[in-house]
Amino acid sequence: MVMDSLCDAILSKINKFEEEISKNLNNSNISSLTKEYNKLLPLKYKITELKKYIAEMHSIENLINTEHDNELQTLAEEEKNELEKKIKLLKEEIKKLLLSIAMSDEKEYDEVIMEIRAGAGGEEAALFAADLFRMYSRYADRNNWTVEVLSSHPTDLGGFKEIIFSVKGKNVWSKLKYEGGVHRVQRIPITESSGRIHTSTCAVAILIEPKGDEVVIRDEELKIEVFRASGKGGQHVNKTSSAVRITHLPTNIVVQCQDERSQFQNKAKAIKILRARLLALKQKQQEEKLSKERKAQIGSMERAEKVRTYNFLQNRVTDHRINFSIYQIEEILNGNLDLIVDRILEEECIKKLTAYIAS
Repeated sequence: MVMDSLCDAILSKINKFEEEISKNLNNSNISSLTKEYNKLLPLKYKITELKKYIAEMHSIENLINTEHDNELQTLAEEEKNELEKKIKLLKEEIKKLLLSIAMSDEKEYDEVIMEIRAGAGGEEAALFAADLFRMYSRYADRNNWTVEVLSSHPTDLGGFKEIIFSVKGKNVWSKLKYEGGVHRVQRIPITESSGRIHTSTCAVAILIEPKGDEVVIRDEELKIEVFRASGKGGQHVNKTSSAVRITHLPTNIVVQCQDERSQFQNKAKAIKILRARLLALKQKQQEEKLSKERKAQIGSMERAEKVRTYNFLQNRVTDHRINFSIYQIEEILNGNLDLIVDRILEEECIKKLTAYIAS
């Protein structure tokens, strides 16, 4: 039903464009009008074709309901089956075109940096951080992306107080950008002897890998410290000072890396994380300058206090931003995140198309 109303609204907008173009043939602004109109033309053809097939479907269904001749009924059923295939295919094509139009002003990036930090819940939160890291790693495998750990602080039980990693590949940003926020887990922890259900949290941040001169860092802005790396629980201390801590003095952002054996490699990874965090800060400051009116019109699904809950006892994962629950927690944690991501993208697409149609 939502798609039907969007298609009708798009057709109405196309008709308005046609009227405007015919009225302003000699106007200097005609080029921008025709450019926008040409962007919508493929949709017009597809929607018109879909409406024709739907009308044919109604006629066929009426024939099946009223015709008593068995041979004609059989032919009508065959034709109905063919029409159903055509309608299904057209709807998918229209959906892709609508998504393309809705996201046409969105930038795409082929690398992001993800940060997962254990929050409330102690060791259980750290174990949940490890679960989330595995989930995103498996999701990356499904999409033929590559994952590289930049920094991690593991715990004795196999969890992470914090883990930072890069993800590279096609459509990485568009697929992962809505994962930022607080993720919550409800389950009986392995550390719980009395069988009580605990609620723990992890914070997930999605940062863009800066390109070129998007972020400029001067040497004098950095305080660089080196120290000996330590393993789980402070054990396995390295004999050389290979770990690196970098403080960006103007913003007081601190980044620490100790996963690599080489001081040079740790410094390179720390700078990479710092650049991403500085770009995120810069973008946040720019977004705050946007008018409240524009924010209300376009809407946003970006970082919220609580974005998703993973309830093990009910086999349920709930995304609170779109009020959507799915009872396939193992599938989700095994990396089949598209079960949720596709729904989020669809909701965002509807919001942006609604704003576009109203403009």
